[in-house]
Amino acid sequence: MEAVGLRERKKAATRQALHEAALRLAIEHGIDNVTVEAIADAATVSRRTFSNYFSSKEEALFHADREFTQRLVALVRARPAGEPPWTALSRAAEELLPRELDVDRLASRRLLRNHPSLISHQVAVYATIERDLATELARRMPSGGDTPLRSRILAATFLTTIRVTTQHWLDHPDRPLPELIREALTYPP
Repeated sequence: MEAVGLRERKKAATRQALHEAALRLAIEHGIDNVTVEAIADAATVSRRTFSNYFSSKEEALFHADREFTQRLVALVRARPAGEPPWTALSRAAEELLPRELDVDRLASRRLLRNHPSLISHQVAVYATIERDLATELARRMPSGGDTPLRSRILAATFLTTIRVTTQHWLDHPDRPLPELIREALTYPP
């Protein structure tokens, strides 16, 4: 694994601080009452620094989803080459999800459910995640004319399984979410 330099760690810390400030302020005051300036102030950076990292408050809110995608794609890539794509996705999810299901992430899911104005941003993020996952899955599939379509359908099915299971859990939190996701991923794709 490649060592990350001090500069990269500082950038990652600033990006994370901005994301956390955006999420906290949106939960406390409502997304419509949060400004980029307030997020920058809460993260103790300038408005210009905010703009170096994010183009909008919505992008700052969805930063964790982008990070999740990068980690998920890396874990799928690290799976054994001969492993079937759905198995690789499921195993990567089993490894990643317990670390990802923290309080902030679940709070953001609740925020998104209660704010229809964020749906277009969520759809754009999910489209990027789907595309990135499909690209990685295509590398695992036998090449052929339908590989791009099959890999995209598989990625979309996986992401929908995670999304629907999480939404179900938000309404019925009687079982641990990682357990529900593991179970849902055993259903035939």
